[in-house]
Amino acid sequence: MEMCSTAVDLRRIHHSLSLAPSPKSIRGSIVQFSANKQDLKGQSVAVVGLGKSGRAAVKLALARGASVLAIDIDKELHPLEHDPLFRNHDQLRTILGDIDIEELQSADKVVVSPGVPLENYGLQSLLQSGRKVISELDFAAELLPTDVKILAVTGTNGKSTVATFAGQMLKHCGVEVFVGGNLGTPLSEAAYQFIKMPSLDPMIKVAVVEVSSYQMEIPCRHFHPSVSVILNISPDHLERHGTMKNYVACKCRLLAQMHNTKLGIVPFGNQLLDEAISDYLDDFALAWIGSFPGVKINTEARLAKLCVPSIGVSSLLNLGKLKAFGTHNYLNAAVAALSILGLDLGINIESINSAIGMLMPPPHRMQLVHNDSQGVTWVDDSKATNVEATLTGLMGMRGRKCIVLLGGMAKIQGAQDSNGFERLTEHLKDQRCVITFGFSGEQIYQTLFANGLAIPCFRSSCLKDAVKLARKLAKQGDTVVLSPGCASFDEFKNFEHRGDVFKELAILEDDQEPIYRT
Repeated sequence: MEMCSTAVDLRRIHHSLSLAPSPKSIRGSIVQFSANKQDLKGQSVAVVGLGKSGRAAVKLALARGASVLAIDIDKELHPLEHDPLFRNHDQLRTILGDIDIEELQSADKVVVSPGVPLENYGLQSLLQSGRKVISELDFAAELLPTDVKILAVTGTNGKSTVATFAGQMLKHCGVEVFVGGNLGTPLSEAAYQFIKMPSLDPMIKVAVVEVSSYQMEIPCRHFHPSVSVILNISPDHLERHGTMKNYVACKCRLLAQMHNTKLGIVPFGNQLLDEAISDYLDDFALAWIGSFPGVKINTEARLAKLCVPSIGVSSLLNLGKLKAFGTHNYLNAAVAALSILGLDLGINIESINSAIGMLMPPPHRMQLVHNDSQGVTWVDDSKATNVEATLTGLMGMRGRKCIVLLGGMAKIQGAQDSNGFERLTEHLKDQRCVITFGFSGEQIYQTLFANGLAIPCFRSSCLKDAVKLARKLAKQGDTVVLSPGCASFDEFKNFEHRGDVFKELAILEDDQEPIYRT
């Protein structure tokens, strides 16, 4: 592999190193007041949005001594006062549906869950007026001990996998770690544990936090990563952000207030991203994904070269033992490894190399869910909720003959007359066939054929019918891959639900329906 080079103008690098002493990690359950950190006692906190992150923020606010107003637009929710988790709290009140804006204006602090657009409840106006409007992520970060290093991962696709790999590598190396944020456990849960039981041993040393663009709409003041990763950028969530420029700007806020080693890892050659990070370049050490200084992959050799001279990194990562499905996971593992080296914890490349064979991606990301009785492999990539993710998955399936299931609710693309699926035609040409399904199935079908799809394409009304058809069409040695390129809300609660149903159908129908293939 080629050696490092530092020939690009954007590669101006500044860094400062600091070693962090070892902090602590814990678990908890029922909300109770704590005498350890009653920093909001006598203050009122409004929490807007009562999903997983919002409920965790309510729990944290109560533990900090605040009186809490819990707000959600959904009138069908049960008030939190009726939830056993929040029993015995006379400082908690829930409002569901519409609210009087004065309720928010009178609060000392307004905490916004990531699922709540700033247009709701006049939040944008409150923010612009200078009131204390804060994201759930930043609200949690206020309470994290300063010696806990944060590894923050964002991007359009792959961020859950990189965060998961990084957490698994750190645990393998003996580092106590929290993994969560947009993935799994909200950061407010980790912060709650620090005030609930601060003296228990061992404490967490690193918080690996997956961060969505929604979580960065409100600029942070307390969330200070030591390492920030922006994996990739492609059109997504434009129905909320409006333009790609706004979307990219939200992602790049991760680079705005970094601490400690200040390593920023970003994709090479993205013009929008290059423009967005230009304001921050003097504030962090820059590493590229796909160039040097940074990380490059040799897929055939199954090696990654990690080279960032400014922080003393020059290593080879052996990816030969990686069991995760799809060659795109080589890059995910390599970026996770570079992120860990950037934390400056004294971990060496030999320790990380020894973890490669144990890495497992989170569910619904190119997950092998079934090998059926007819010699067909079934792969769940339900997390591919946009075309870019499906494209990445297909590129990782080279050498396999696939039946590709596309469908759901197609997302807004940059061009109004395009759903983006025309980008897949070239990458589908060597596959067995395509089956479209769901709300946008017909539209996807028409787009593919209008752009020269060279393999058979079939239409099904729903995922269940698509799976039945795939079973009839598949031949021994084929792979049926659900990589929809769409949101799931036409048939399912979320992408997890869609993936679970796909797995159940793959296994159930194999047991119940004998198929005869010619």
